[in-house]
Amino acid sequence: MSKYSGLNGSFAENIRQFAEQAKAGLDATFREIVIEIGSSVIRMSPVGNPEIWAANVAHRQANTAAADAYDAHVEVRNVIKSLTPSNFTKTGKLKSGVKYAKPLTKTERDQNFNVNGLVAGKGYVGGRFRGNWQFSIGSPVDGVIDQIDAAGNVTLAKLKLQVEQLSIGETAYIVNNLPYAVPLEYGHSKQAPGGMVRITLARFQQIVDEAIRNNQV
Repeated sequence: MSKYSGLNGSFAENIRQFAEQAKAGLDATFREIVIEIGSSVIRMSPVGNPEIWAANVAHRQANTAAADAYDAHVEVRNVIKSLTPSNFTKTGKLKSGVKYAKPLTKTERDQNFNVNGLVAGKGYVGGRFRGNWQFSIGSPVDGVIDQIDAAGNVTLAKLKLQVEQLSIGETAYIVNNLPYAVPLEYGHSKQAPGGMVRITLARFQQIVDEAIRNNQV
């Protein structure tokens, strides 16, 4: 038997290995792009905050003005007392029974004037929109999910886990089917006036370039 039996001069094995490496690199690049796109829209998604709702802002402003007016009245009364000679002894001390009025404490402003109160959204917990970003392969998901995720960590972790099943050539979808998703994308929330998807799309080439650099074969 020839000592060269079973050997050949083909590059087939080298090419096969390179193809496998290239495919793995493309898959990793594709997955990183999808994860960054998903992370971007999740991070930028506004979380409902009753503190900044117009009705509550107006309510607090009105109550704060009333509390400020009370304190201003107290100050005027105290000035008048300080300018009234009959309120003082010969040694310049306030007579017994004469006291300066005290301005409101922080607690009194809260309790008596409700300066931090809400008229809308009491008991509201934000994070439903952020928690409704859904990932799928092949076709977009229908419907919404009952998930509150104010920080976005659960939604992002789920995205990263699902993206592990994604391969180059497949179509990935990241959707939010809540009825107010489109208004939020087009500036309905002051937290995200430029939207989420549009800002992410503006960074798309940067996201791709970075993913390619991170996954070069």
